[in-house]
Amino acid sequence: MSSSKIQIRRATLQDLPVLLNFEQGIVEAERPFDVTIRQGKVSYYDLEKMVQDPNSCVVVAEADGKIVSSGYAIAKPARQYLDHEFYAYLGFMFTDEDYRGQGINALVVDALKKWSQEQGFKEIRLTVYNDNVGAIKAYEKVGFKKHIIEMRLE
Repeated sequence: MSSSKIQIRRATLQDLPVLLNFEQGIVEAERPFDVTIRQGKVSYYDLEKMVQDPNSCVVVAEADGKIVSSGYAIAKPARQYLDHEFYAYLGFMFTDEDYRGQGINALVVDALKKWSQEQGFKEIRLTVYNDNVGAIKAYEKVGFKKHIIEMRLE
């Protein structure tokens, strides 16, 4: 499938059932990388609020008449010692298994980068698990660079 058949648009409240399923897909994909995620249904985001918030941008990608991918950009305050006050943080990146490897995530990231630049952000960040090699490669492909590693001790 060519990326010209993919439509990127802002998410709406009508998209919530699909977005909530994507959220659970993200949780399931991340569990192997993080033993601290509790079992059962986990909610990372308040998607209803984010979709309606003018200070965030939730987008979806549509293909074949259905939503196949998602992502968001939100403003986050930077640490006081950095050279920027706020930055755009990207998250909620999910692509339906049947549509992976087709460049759809890159289109989602491009839309979120554009929104972030329109908001005046000079810095864009995201987090990814160190062992999630596929995601790291996808983000590097669209210009992200590794920056910091967070470590933990039980």
